[in-house]
Amino acid sequence: MNINQDDKKVKQAPLQLDQQLCFALYSANLAMHKVYRQLLSKLEITYPQYLVMLVLWSQDDVTVSEIGEQLFLDSATLTPLLKRLESAGLLHRQRSRQDERQVVVTLTDEGRALRDKAESIPEAIQCATACDDQVMASLKAQLDELRDSLYRAN
Repeated sequence: MNINQDDKKVKQAPLQLDQQLCFALYSANLAMHKVYRQLLSKLEITYPQYLVMLVLWSQDDVTVSEIGEQLFLDSATLTPLLKRLESAGLLHRQRSRQDERQVVVTLTDEGRALRDKAESIPEAIQCATACDDQVMASLKAQLDELRDSLYRAN
């Protein structure tokens, strides 16, 4: 191989799929969602609905905007999720008495009970990743930092 061919390969490398951070994140996300889909099918909720429930299980009686802030979602994306969860009997939505512009979301008894059924999910995910506690914490911290950097860049 001559020098020009070597230079050409080096210049093309940044555009190869296996060199893309975005593809590594994307494909890992696809694999993670596949595992979650299997686990959450038993609960009859989707992954985005699970995220909403995680927020509500940690703090019930919150506004739609507070949920959106924690999940990095706008209300246009969040509202259909909340409507489906409400139709499933897992939560209630009602206008705030203090500020009618805000909608407050509260778990139903069925929504609270679903938490018990979901208790095994984090451990199942950790088993699927084959990562120990330290690796999981490190990956999460790195991904949080990456997300924050990307949001600051916008």
